[in-house]
Amino acid sequence: MPLTSVLLLSMALFCIGVFGVLSRRNAIGILLGVELMANAVNINLVAFSRFQGGVVGQVFAVFAIALTVAEVVVGLALVILLYRSRKDVRVDEANALSG
Repeated sequence: MPLTSVLLLSMALFCIGVFGVLSRRNAIGILLGVELMANAVNINLVAFSRFQGGVVGQVFAVFAIALTVAEVVVGLALVILLYRSRKDVRVDEANALSG
């Protein structure tokens, strides 16, 4: 698979993620958009690593996946806290998490 097509796939995923972050008011939808953007970056890292013949990009991608998992855990904890305090997960109404 040529590098150009992989980069176009990654660009499309990143653009869909940006659109999801900017257009959603639901916190879970925003988290999904951020995840799409992170996966697009990982695809870029692996594609350039394969193109150059090294493994450094793949190692960075695995490290980025581990960081993404930690980010999802913190994000979902915030969503649960938001739901418990406001009974809704829309971020436009959640200017503070205090009661």
